[in-house]
Amino acid sequence: MQYQEAKEKFISTWGSLGSLWGINKAMAQIQALLFVSTKPLTTEEIMEELKISRGNTSMNVRQLIDWGIVTKELVPGERKEYFSTEKDVQELARIIAKERSRREIKPVIRTLEEISSIKDDGSENTQELIRQTKALHDLAETADSILEKIVHQKQNWLTKSVLKMFK
Repeated sequence: MQYQEAKEKFISTWGSLGSLWGINKAMAQIQALLFVSTKPLTTEEIMEELKISRGNTSMNVRQLIDWGIVTKELVPGERKEYFSTEKDVQELARIIAKERSRREIKPVIRTLEEISSIKDDGSENTQELIRQTKALHDLAETADSILEKIVHQKQNWLTKSVLKMFK
């Protein structure tokens, strides 16, 4: 397999995986392209490489910036905006874990807390709803707590965390 074919396969595969992680294909492909690029890229370069529209590119780059995994780069003497992504795989995973907690887990915890604190009218249905939502709340809190500990670890947190699980 030659470089171009391998690069395209990586970007395509990463894009497909993105949908499993809750992001759209183009967003994942842009991040993958920036991840394997040796230099920051412009919107036009991203559009050309991935064969996607300006609007699609701009919208997804903004979302990647919001996630904290893509940054704008200033290139002296250039008026165009350039973009790059975090290159450290473990730092990238840490940023994504932190953002997913903020966007997904914490809102679910708040909702489960609200639901499980409804007034107990003594009915079997109400008691079951309270019991089950409290159990889910506790599980989500535990998962979020573990994720928070992992997110706040220093460099090599992923490797250290995995190794601790097998000791």
